[in-house]
Parts: sequence; structure tokens; C-alpha cells
Amino acid sequence: MSSENGSGDGGGAGAPPEQLAFIRESVRGAKVPRAKPRTWRGAALAKDLPVARVLVDKGVLHLDRYFDYAVPEELDADAQPGVRVRVRFGAGRHRVREGRREGGGLIDGFLIERLAESEYSGPLAALAQVVSPEPVLSEELLGLARAVADRYAGSLADVLQLAVPPRSARAERRPSPTPLPPPAAPDTGSWARYEHGGAFIESLASGGAPRAVWNALPGPLWSEELARAVAATLASGRGALVVVPDGRAAARVDAALTALLGEGRHALLTADAGPEKRYAQWLAVRRGSVRAVVGTRAAMFAPVRDLGLVAIWDDGDDSHSEQHAPQPHARDVLLLRAALDKCAFLLGGWSCTVEAAQLVESGWARPLVAGREQVRRSAPLVRTVGDDDLARDEAARAARLPTLAWQVVREGLRHGPVLVQVPRRGYVPRMACAQCRAPARCRHCSGPLEAQDAGALRCGWCGREEGAWHCPECGGFRLRAQVVGARRTAEELGRAFPAVPVRTSGREQVLDTVPGTPALVVSTPGAEPVAEGGYAAALLLDGWAMLGRPDLRAGEDALRRWIAAGALVRPQGERGTVVVVAEPTLRPVQALVRWDPVGHAVRELAERAELGFPPVSRMAAVSGPAEAVAEFLRAVELPPDAEVLGPVPVPPTLPGRQRRPGAPPPGEDWERALVRVPPGSGGALAAALKTAQAARMARGGGGDAVRVRIDPPDIG
Repeated sequence: MSSENGSGDGGGAGAPPEQLAFIRESVRGAKVPRAKPRTWRGAALAKDLPVARVLVDKGVLHLDRYFDYAVPEELDADAQPGVRVRVRFGAGRHRVREGRREGGGLIDGFLIERLAESEYSGPLAALAQVVSPEPVLSEELLGLARAVADRYAGSLADVLQLAVPPRSARAERRPSPTPLPPPAAPDTGSWARYEHGGAFIESLASGGAPRAVWNALPGPLWSEELARAVAATLASGRGALVVVPDGRAAARVDAALTALLGEGRHALLTADAGPEKRYAQWLAVRRGSVRAVVGTRAAMFAPVRDLGLVAIWDDGDDSHSEQHAPQPHARDVLLLRAALDKCAFLLGGWSCTVEAAQLVESGWARPLVAGREQVRRSAPLVRTVGDDDLARDEAARAARLPTLAWQVVREGLRHGPVLVQVPRRGYVPRMACAQCRAPARCRHCSGPLEAQDAGALRCGWCGREEGAWHCPECGGFRLRAQVVGARRTAEELGRAFPAVPVRTSGREQVLDTVPGTPALVVSTPGAEPVAEGGYAAALLLDGWAMLGRPDLRAGEDALRRWIAAGALVRPQGERGTVVVVAEPTLRPVQALVRWDPVGHAVRELAERAELGFPPVSRMAAVSGPAEAVAEFLRAVELPPDAEVLGPVPVPPTLPGRQRRPGAPPPGEDWERALVRVPPGSGGALAAALKTAQAARMARGGGGDAVRVRIDPPDIG
């Protein structure tokens, strides 16, 4: 059983020296140990620094502190700061034998530091085992993990579970490659297309630490431009870290870095590599054999030595938000790293989030953008189809696509592939009355009726089939598709263009690339494959479905997904055309037509400032059963300038559906309250919520779970 670091239940300031002396004398006079070695009963203590301060792998908040253990002499050489250890945890003060605390269950942990004395007055348990002499937790990584835990009101152990991958003994036994000398500084390349782009690369190569928000031009050169930023940083003798949203983007940056620098200068950290290979790559970074890292979300904690640049691509993608406690966002973690390591920072993307606009507006980062003439030359032509156009279009009333869309598809197929973006996967996810457009609901549970295939209707909540539906509003019996899924769209387009191959890309199968030959590519947002030479045209269907989501970020997210699809289309000078089916007067649609995501983000930021919404303010979501949430809000000592919004009911988790972070378990009714504070009080809010949650757990209040999330990505 470990002992607490601190005064504990009865610690005295003058007790530790006598306590340690008592342990030494009792151990030296003991007989040869008879128990298993890992109990260390009767073993001699280390002569120098006999106390190990350990972080145990317990993610509960009321145990978020260090614990002191005695270091047996046999473990003295291996028990160094940063190694993995196993300790006994859970025994009480009464389980003491010959001056040593014993008992408790074995648990993993990290050795933080070695001390000559302990501040704890009681008997110390001994380290049970040094799992590996490989130091995996550096002082810099520990400081970053503590900063992330404090910002997100989480425990240090939870953050380290995200930061340090599971151990692989075979990977540890293999030596890492010999470090290569710094490469030569690269030329500016395509960075010359941007205002101050060349100066940014030169600053990185000379050892500077510029901070920039980069609005990338459409096209495939973004990965090469990221690779040049990494190469410039390596040329200065420093390390670089790039975080991208998914494995496909990581593979593109990996290929660009290999083409620019050759093999052996960077590591690729993704989940697709497998545990052993990924741990071997991580160890190569930790040992200093590799100075550059490209990876997905988990790579945000990569222990790059002499960090000179942190970069993130497409920070608005949901994949950058960690789903495990304390649910940090990669952008915020890299911002912390840039501040702690005083290194360069680059946030890039085809679109622009409100958080990115705030970094520029505050002066913390500088914009890296191209001139308007360069944007016009690189972007495709964008045309819109609104409600008025659909009302006048005979083809749109009879079929799903308006006449303009058909014309663009026909013309595009003469020159190459055509991309069709559909907001949802499946066949016909939602149905509505063909006469009055009222949503079709289940008679038993009022859930939405769906057409999973061309057959009978089925409720999306309870799963019951509906064979005799009629509209309760107008009495109609005919149904129409409210939002048509990707498979149904592919089927319709295949009938309309029978001589053209139709490919689909979505959750079931995500395509990475498609040939540059004529074809129809139907994709859900985020799964669009890259076409060789670019798409000849793109259709963005059902824009109202993306804009109509009841979420603060609906417009921003819709524009980001549209621009991501449009960026894969050839420039306007090569007849590249994008047709978006959405109301032309809406702000996100106008921003797409002008290809001006930065302007849209700046206006959104101004509105958020007037309303007091994130990122101008800091916000936390407290969710759980109604009584538990009310009790938690009464107990927490919020900052004086905090404002509580709600609580309001949380949408239930449907049976058979994946549970989202912050959502209730299936069959339970939860409520959620939002706590908002102005700028400068975010740290106080996180500390107050963490203290209240820790006190609640210490009292055994875990029966009715209360979930706390700082800066939730969706607040409704």
C-alpha cells in the first residue's frame, strides 16, 4: 500500500528522518526474505535517495497526486526518474510489518523523482518492481501533461495514458537508428504563393519561432508545404511535430517528407501502424534518433527533442478532439506546447475556424494568406442553387438534382471525374410527407422513420417496421426523401449515367484516391478521395441539412466541409466548377462563392463576442442525472463572474447507436448545464470544477455519474 505525499492523516514535520532510520535498522536486522521478491520483505534500502515519488495509474481526481515509496537496494540502479514501476496500492496504516507497510494490489505507475526523505510520517511501502529501465516520462512531457490536466479539469494519470503508449518489450530491446545530421535548408517552393510565406520558411530555418495561421490555397500542394516547414525547422537543428486529422492526411505528409528529405528523418505515428511498431517509432523520437513526427491526434504528446515547430492541419475536424478523459483538443495541446517550449506554431487548413481567427485578432499569431488574385486563380468556380431556383426548375421537382447540376455533371464527365458530396450515408436516412413536408414519425415512439433499403420503412429509434403510414398533419399517404443517403444517390446517378462508373466513399469503405478518368464519386463529408489531376466538377447536395443542425458551429462546419470538397476540384481556369444546393443568401454560402473562409470566421468571431460564446468565453458542460447535476452545482464554488446556463435535457442515446461523449447511457435521462466565464477566468473555472468533482468522488458519489467537459466542441 502506498502512502500519501503530504501531511496525510497524521504527518509530522520532524518524523521522516527517524522513520527512515527505523526502516533501515529493521530491514538490516531481518532474516533472509522468504516471500516473493517483489514484496521485498527484509530487503535493504537504497543508500542514496531511498524515497521514490510515484504517480500511480489511478485516473480518479481525488487521488491526483504523488505517493512516496521506499526504494529497495536491488532496484536502486533501475529506479530512475521517468521509468515505469509497479507498486502496492490500497493497504491501510494497520498493515505494517517490521516497519514496512505491506499489502494492497499491484498497480502500474511512473517514478517521478528520487528523494532523500519523505514528507510522510508513516511507514512506507517499497517499490514492487521496475517494469523497464527505459525512461519514458521526461520532465518536459510531465510538465505538459500537468498543464493539460489543469486546463481540462482532469487527472494527470489520465493525460499520461494518452501521452505515453503501452509498452512493448520487443520494441524496447531493439536499438533505435543513429540520428542523421540536420538537412540543408529547403527553398521556399510553393510558399512563395503566400504573402510572407517565404519569410516564414526563412525564419524557421534560421532558428526563429514565428506563429502563424495559414489559410492554404486549394489543391494538393498543402502536404508539400507542410513538409517544407518541417524541413526548414530540421535545418536549424531543432525538432518538428505535425498533427493531422486522419491516417490519409498523415500518409500524404509522410510521402511529401520522404520525397523532400529521404528516409529516416521523421516518424509516422498513427494507430494503423499497430502497437509494437508505433511504440518503436515513439521510442526513436524519445531517444532523439528522429527529430520530426507526423501523426494523428495521439501524436500531439510526441516527446520530440529540442522542439522548434508544432503544426496542426484542419483544426476544425472532429478527429482532433480526444474522446477519452479529460478529452483535450489537439489544437489547445499544441498551443500549450508552443508556450511551454517557446517554439514556432503553425495552424493550417483550407478553411478557417473561429479559434484560428481569434489567434490572429488577438495578435498572438500572424496570418499567412495569399492575395485575392492568387485565390481566384487557384479556386474553382462556385455556383449556387437556392429554393427559388428549385421552385422554378421542372427537373428539380421531378428528380433530386436541379437542371444546373445535371449540366455541370455532364460537362465535367467529358474531362474527368465528378465528386458528389452527400451529407449522410445509407439509403434514405429520413422521410417526410410528400404533400406538407412534415417529418414522418413512428406511431409507437415518435422516432424518425427511415428507409434502410428500397423496402419497408423502419423506425430509427425502436426499430419497428411501419407498413401503413399516413401523415397526421394533412392525411397524405405519399412519402418523399427528406435527406437522401450516399447509396441512394449513387444508385440514382448510376441510372442517369449508365455508361459512367460510380464509386462510393464513406464509413463502410473510404477511398484514398481515384483515377483521373471520367467517373462519378459519391462521398460523405470527410471521406472524399483525391482524384489524380483534380476533379472536373463537384456537387454539394442538401446544403440545408448541414446548415440546419441545431449547433453553434453548424455554419462554420458546413463551410469547412464544402471548402474541403471544393479544394479537390481543378481551378476555374481549367473549367473546374462547384455547384452547392443551398440558399445563396446565407453567410456560409456567400463565403464559399467568394472563397473567403477567413472573412466568415472573423464575422462569426465578432458575433460570438457580442453573445459571450466560445472561444471568446470559456465554457464547461456538466451533465448527468438531474438530481446529481443539481447537487454538483450547489456544491461547486464557481468564480464570481461565472454564469450557469440551464440545465436542459440531453438528447437520449438511441438503442444500438454509438454513445457520444457527454451523452447518457441508453435508457437514461440526463440533463446538462453550461457554465460560462469571461476571458481570464478559465483556469479558475477548471480548478473549481476539478475540486468539486474530486470531493464528490472522495465521498463515494460515483453512483450517479456527473461528467465535466471543458470547452465542449458542440454546445447546441
